[in-house]
Amino acid sequence: MAIPSTEIQAWGARWPLIACLLLALVATGAGASRPLDGIVAVVNDDVIVRSELQSEIDLVLPELQARGAAIPSQAVLEEQVLERLILKRLQMQQAEQLGIQVDEETLNNALNGIAARNGLSLDELRLTLEQSGVDFENFREDTRSQILTSQLQQQAVMRNIRISEAEVDRFLEQEADTLIQRREVKLQHILVALPERPSANQLAAARSKAQRLLQRLRNGADFASVAAAESDGRRALEGGDLGWFPMAEVPTLAVEASQTLAKGEITEPIQSPGGLHLIKIADIRGDDPEPVSQTQARHILIRTNELVSDDDAQRRLEQLRLPLVRRSSLGTLSLSPADDTGTALQVGDWGLVDPGDTVPEFEEVIDALAPGEVCDPFQSPFGWHIVQVLDRRQQDTADELLRMKAEDALRQRKAEEATEMWLRQLRDEAYVDLRLDTGDY
Repeated sequence: MAIPSTEIQAWGARWPLIACLLLALVATGAGASRPLDGIVAVVNDDVIVRSELQSEIDLVLPELQARGAAIPSQAVLEEQVLERLILKRLQMQQAEQLGIQVDEETLNNALNGIAARNGLSLDELRLTLEQSGVDFENFREDTRSQILTSQLQQQAVMRNIRISEAEVDRFLEQEADTLIQRREVKLQHILVALPERPSANQLAAARSKAQRLLQRLRNGADFASVAAAESDGRRALEGGDLGWFPMAEVPTLAVEASQTLAKGEITEPIQSPGGLHLIKIADIRGDDPEPVSQTQARHILIRTNELVSDDDAQRRLEQLRLPLVRRSSLGTLSLSPADDTGTALQVGDWGLVDPGDTVPEFEEVIDALAPGEVCDPFQSPFGWHIVQVLDRRQQDTADELLRMKAEDALRQRKAEEATEMWLRQLRDEAYVDLRLDTGDY
């Protein structure tokens, strides 16, 4: 069974914001140190103190500013951030119970990746944060916790998500064009014009008309006919047809829709100085997904615990590796009951693995092996492993690639809801005593 790469989702999702975050931190000077004071929450056998709450607020505020989000009142902000801290603490406790850890190499790789994505070295990232008043060790440990919770969610949530063939069929029937690499889009347009300085009544009337037209279109009215009769745009008589646009030349108002909407979909009204716009993605031209290299592999995993150290696991895998190098098969390797004395030793055949299906540690090892080769023992967040590559092939059938992409898209959609439900259950089953108002010691 392959070990998926989606354990990186939570902290990986923050990377696109880091550049803005760093700028915001420079501008705001967030993260000033504060003395330890009262307890603001008890979470099972642990506590959260006010200084921790304030440190988390110092990290959250620049993210909100980078997104252009409205900043809530101090009281509301504290409540929301405290709830976020409680969920984080519960996940840390759960990860500890399951023996999930983030080693220094994984953490350093993540920090180097964050720095590289912002055109910085790790030392420059540290300097930028510290000049902005953000303690680098706090930032480092926050990154560790993001990785840890992602690995926990991978084990608790992601691996339990199942996608049926019928779901993939429905997705491809309705949204296949969202999976292709778009080269051009054909746009249709309706404009509800506004004067240069519209009054509140004029703006309200325009919005009402735009929503009324949108409802007609979504109820099945022909876009070209509605545009010809109702649009104030200069292409109204041509049915609002704006023609084909290469993706790099799409008008600014339509960029987001051109990248995300499916063929036939229509935007909500978009306001500009000239009025309110309805834009339809009339057609899409694109390229099928690129072929990918698939690898058939098997592995043996030994999980470490209080009885089995890293040295024990590594030594045992070295012993198991010898017959494999002598052309034995992982699948037929004979293991006696004595081989598993509390080690949680697992033998697994992954079948065909696509790029991105495994965590980075595995993908790097697999890519370096030729068919038939067995790697030296190596460590991942899941334990110690040896891997044997059995075969490698090019997956170049467009239909199969589209189905694979559709399954990935569906899995990500389900993941958000499943994670939310899992966190709610974790919270409901925990003992939590809120003391935000009192701050008792």
